[in-house]
Amino acid sequence: MPLICLVRHGQASGAASDYDVLSDLGRAQAAVVGRELGRRGLRNPHLVSGTLARQRDTARIAAGAAGFQEAFHQDARWNEYDHLTLLGRYGAPSGRGGRTVQDSLDHALAAWMKDPDPAEGEGWAAFAERAPAALGELSTALGRGRDAVVFTSAGPVAAVCGALLPLPGEGVVALNRVVVNASVTTVVVGGSGTTLLTFNEHAHFAGDRRGMLTYR
Repeated sequence: MPLICLVRHGQASGAASDYDVLSDLGRAQAAVVGRELGRRGLRNPHLVSGTLARQRDTARIAAGAAGFQEAFHQDARWNEYDHLTLLGRYGAPSGRGGRTVQDSLDHALAAWMKDPDPAEGEGWAAFAERAPAALGELSTALGRGRDAVVFTSAGPVAAVCGALLPLPGEGVVALNRVVVNASVTTVVVGGSGTTLLTFNEHAHFAGDRRGMLTYR
């Protein structure tokens, strides 16, 4: 049965002018998760990435650390929502970093889910459907003897889990909140469909690498 590993990108540059750039720690996290993926003995893994810079760079670094030879394919359906637009539309944070920003993002996501017709940009319904649709196409294309790794973001990971379990919107927000940078969520494709096997694995940041664990 094919395994598909959904890998969240490494830490982005939250304090910089361009968020969509891996921080120094984010690049180190990408190398660590790459070595973890290499250790797993995945079968000729098909590599996919969203089109955002932080996703593509995580894919490049992780693939090199894992020893994967295949070039990765890009699919924009694995891209993250625009969190800055959501915060601006549904409630701006009172400050940078820490719990305040996260609480504001949780509030913005919940409001976005309830908004049937956003004035501009992508609606929640469209966002929640695109990553599961991409996963469905990927699982069909893999066949029986091959695995895959998808380099994506917390939102698409939470949306996929919400579709597979299934969960209400509040559950998706709760999952989105706790997805660790460079964590691994695994689904298995079998005769009865696609099943969530593990969520948010991050033991590769335990022990002497505990200081590398980040959520934002």
